[in-house]
Amino acid sequence: MDLQESREGSTSFFVPVQDDTTQFPPGSAPIFFNRRMELNRDITILLLSLLEPSDYLDAMGATGIRGMRVANECGIPTTINDRDPAAVELIKQNIERTDFPITVTGRDVNALLSEQSFDAVDLDPFGTPAWIIDAAIRGCRRFLFVTATDTAPLCGAHLKAGIRRYGSLPRNTEYHSEVGLRILLGFVVRETVKYDRGIEPVFCYAREHFVRLHLRILRGAIAADESLKKLGFVLQCPACPYRVEQQGQFPRTTPCPVCGEELKPIGPLWLGSIWREGIAESLKTLAENRELGSRKDIVKLLETCREELPMSSFYDYHVLAKRLGCSPPNIATVLDRIRKEGYAVSRTHFSGYGIKTEAPLSVILDAISAQQ
Repeated sequence: MDLQESREGSTSFFVPVQDDTTQFPPGSAPIFFNRRMELNRDITILLLSLLEPSDYLDAMGATGIRGMRVANECGIPTTINDRDPAAVELIKQNIERTDFPITVTGRDVNALLSEQSFDAVDLDPFGTPAWIIDAAIRGCRRFLFVTATDTAPLCGAHLKAGIRRYGSLPRNTEYHSEVGLRILLGFVVRETVKYDRGIEPVFCYAREHFVRLHLRILRGAIAADESLKKLGFVLQCPACPYRVEQQGQFPRTTPCPVCGEELKPIGPLWLGSIWREGIAESLKTLAENRELGSRKDIVKLLETCREELPMSSFYDYHVLAKRLGCSPPNIATVLDRIRKEGYAVSRTHFSGYGIKTEAPLSVILDAISAQQ
């Protein structure tokens, strides 16, 4: 296997040579490594520096870079696991020239997490994490991190796959990226509460082709019940942009108050906040003082998250402008008009054209269609 040296943060490592002329270069190498996930790994380093777990499992290590960075840049004792013997050999080769606190295992991850527990468990599979969530909850003491790259099933583009994997009804709306994150989060909650545990989102976000959850696991039936209270549905009108949130395990549909069509349920999904209060500011402060390849993008992401309202959906104001038959004004103008009507409003990290607000639909439409 041909290798080349690479570097992220302050950590150097070897990766298999990829064919950059292919449509998806990471798929051209015998062991998977996606350079585009550097931001994902950078944010993991920042969060672990704040959370300080006693130990950490990189459950699907591949090249081992995520676990190596955790051990090196956070000083946390780390286990890197992969069931592929070739990956295990590469991981060992990567760490043999270091003194990082790392243990390497070559286990099936379901078996490993059924026999051992770790303070922090990190799942970063290729595609869906649904098949490993149950074992991860059992093998996790405090923190569970999850990446999902099967955004089409989560967001409603592949409806049947989304229903099969997550036991939830997605819908391909203008805010489908947020639907995907909240469906995954709701699925993790439903897998967690059966063990009399609950969850607290520490920092969850969506970007490009993936959804990322960073969760704290809370013990006890009370915590489980509190988490269940935050599950519910977004009821979306199929004929107009109106939608409303509804708590509960089973949807109760009603006619749309704007146009009279029957509202369609999306979910069950998580309706609560997707990050801990103040976490974006804390991460931003850390990011500005760390060696990170994606620092500029992380700071921009966190600045948006810091102001983002906790609603469970957003409006794409370009879509609304097209519906109104008008040219979309500058987004700052739309936000200012809504604020002047007395309603909270913010941008969202899910979309550059997204608006979150507690204002009624009529106020949003007026803010978009008003003359300059």
